[in-house]
Amino acid sequence: MPQSFDAIFIGAGHNTLAAALHMSAHGWRVAVFEGAEQAGGAVKTAEYTLPGFRHDWAAMNLSLFAGSAFFKAYGSELIRHGLEFSPVSNPFASVFPDGRWCGVSTDLAETKTRIAAFSAKDAATWDSLAQGFGAQAPLLFGLLGAPMKLNALAYFVFKTIRSKGLAGGLDMGRFLAQSPRQFLTQTFESPQVQAMLGAWGMHLDFGPDVAGGALFPYLEGMAGQAFGMVLGKGGADTVIRALVAALQARGGVVETGAVVTRILHHGGRATGLELADGRTIAASRAVIAGVSPKALMTLAGPMEQHFDKALTDFTHAPGTMMIHLALDSLPQWTAGEALKSFAYVHLAPSLDQMARTYQQALAGLLPDEPVIVAGQPTAIDPSRAPQGKHVLWLQVRMAPGEIKGDAKQEILARDWAQAADPFAERAIDILDRYAPGIRAKILGRRVVSPAALEAENPNLVGGDQLCGSHHLSQNFLYRPARGHADGSTPLKNLYLTGAAVWPGAGTGAGSGFHLAKKLAGTKKPAGTKQNSSEIEPATGKKPCN
Repeated sequence: MPQSFDAIFIGAGHNTLAAALHMSAHGWRVAVFEGAEQAGGAVKTAEYTLPGFRHDWAAMNLSLFAGSAFFKAYGSELIRHGLEFSPVSNPFASVFPDGRWCGVSTDLAETKTRIAAFSAKDAATWDSLAQGFGAQAPLLFGLLGAPMKLNALAYFVFKTIRSKGLAGGLDMGRFLAQSPRQFLTQTFESPQVQAMLGAWGMHLDFGPDVAGGALFPYLEGMAGQAFGMVLGKGGADTVIRALVAALQARGGVVETGAVVTRILHHGGRATGLELADGRTIAASRAVIAGVSPKALMTLAGPMEQHFDKALTDFTHAPGTMMIHLALDSLPQWTAGEALKSFAYVHLAPSLDQMARTYQQALAGLLPDEPVIVAGQPTAIDPSRAPQGKHVLWLQVRMAPGEIKGDAKQEILARDWAQAADPFAERAIDILDRYAPGIRAKILGRRVVSPAALEAENPNLVGGDQLCGSHHLSQNFLYRPARGHADGSTPLKNLYLTGAAVWPGAGTGAGSGFHLAKKLAGTKKPAGTKQNSSEIEPATGKKPCN
């Protein structure tokens, strides 16, 4: 007789685990089945180079999780199960070829002084934006945190017009439709300040000239100023370990190494799943898949013409290469010793260079000058490495999932097995320009190509860490398909969650928590203690979301 649960989940990413915890807290019998040997999806930490050096596999920044509605509801419980944060007061900076740098810190005076070195006018603009963020934030975070239904959009329009008037509401609509370049060049005069903020668009598949991307450089800049950043103490997997422990303490089941081969359904209703080891698992109320849209089609088969086409046509962002380095000491940045205290250092010197990189990757070319995000987690959390040593987390953006050529005409390989190392050397060459002698500091190295990212986690199609582009045609009401931004599918009791579902990528667990509340209710469950303070745990400041 097959095992039976109220709800079963495919994949143990943070969205499915968050949903499972909420549903378990409301009395549902739940089980989570993960094909990999370690839970977490893209939120994993392990010793990928040398013993004692703990590297975040993909996600490093936990700010969205720390400020999420889910953490507000379950944070105390997760902390009891070991969740720990490391607050960051210097969240991000950018270095430039002329030897200068600019960065954002939670100290507004420090940030303004750095910006003023490039433009006094831009420093005044930054001050004005920072002072006005408190009025803008509730509207924007309200939109990004709401279930995506027509009435939610209508309410956002109503609130915006009531707050800002019709003219202000129209200006907000224009801003939401702008590209990063449009917003940044119309707001700041310094190319360096524009680049410092524009780099954030590249994190979310918004090259400088992609419509709808202005929101993200603005939000990351203002949120970094207001709240800083949050890392996980000991590694980003502190979130996953706490989620799994909390779920198991409530009687939930989490199995790793359990590959799902088929979603079972009959008469238009999902009934369970089949595992590679031959077991059948029954679900009386819900089957929830934390998979990519195309993987859902593979597991469930055809469902309904419009929905099937949307999943088949679902577009993925260009890929990312990860380079994990164990270091003898932090990079020696020529731009200044102060850079060693920043969580992220962007090597993305201009909007034009970012636009070129983005277009080259879209065309299938290895970019001649990829954007480098240098993460320095041990500058904030020394526990991740042996005493005095460090880890460096390098994201190489953008990289094509399928290689059609090399923009620099140096790398002849057309498959990642052969192209990974020379492309990684190109990235480290770029790093060495800004931090000379970096190679002499390397004690251990692990290169993870876009193909390797997908092999480890099939949701990262072509190395796309976002599980799908966030461009306007595939966001809001259209993520992943019109009429299904709530995670529903044409099959009764079958639901999709994860980064492919609104509100998309990031560590905020939004899609999982929205779905769980829809299915199990929003009433405060027994055995939970909501955080007594609404103070953001990383910074001691009140969050916007």
